[in-house]
This record gives sequence, C-alpha cells and structure tokens, in this order.
Amino acid sequence: MRSAIACIVFALAAQSSIAVAADLLTAQQAAEHVGETATVCGVVASANYATKSKDQPTFLNFDQPYPNQIFTVMILGSDRPKFGAPERSFMGKRMCATGEIMQYRGKPEIIATSPNQLTSK
Repeated sequence: MRSAIACIVFALAAQSSIAVAADLLTAQQAAEHVGETATVCGVVASANYATKSKDQPTFLNFDQPYPNQIFTVMILGSDRPKFGAPERSFMGKRMCATGEIMQYRGKPEIIATSPNQLTSK
C-alpha cells in the first residue's frame, strides 16, 4: 500500500514540475501570451531608471537593449524602494519575471510591484 501511495505522490510531483516548467516563457514567447499570467525569462540587456518621467519608472529590458527590447519589466517609482537599485543589480543577469503579461506600444511587459516577482536564474 505504501509503495502505491509513493508512486501516486511521485507521479503528481512529476506532473506539477512539468506544469511549472511549461509556464516559463522566453522573452520572445511573451508576445504570444499577452493577457496571461506567466513567468518570462531572459537576460537584462539594458536598464534605465527614468527619474524625469512620470511615476519615475525603472525599465529592465530583456535580451535586446532599448529601443529594440524584446520584453520589458517595469517597476514604478512608488515600488522602487522595495527593489533597491534594480537597474544596477540586475543588469547583465538572467532574470525571470512573473505576472500578467501586458502590451505597451506593441511590446510585451510585466509590471513588477514586489521583489517576489523577480528571480535570478
């Protein structure tokens, strides 16, 4: 009986890890998933803290630098203290962002409001 339960638990765990892996998207795949909640991964190719813009956002551009970015993570200035200096600490790193994928000026983006939405890979 225990071995049957162990097999069921193992099978469920395997299915769970497959489902999580399936939710990981590349920066290029993000455009196909606008309106969905997912995790998008890529290398931060450029980053900018726009101090003179409304809401003082920080932009983390994945895989290609601005203006040719593939995908962007935006952190509003009001949330920025939670992240430290993300334009410095994440630059050049492989990152994953989790949240609802939205589109802004034809490019996919996630707005990060919590550091829990970003992980380094």
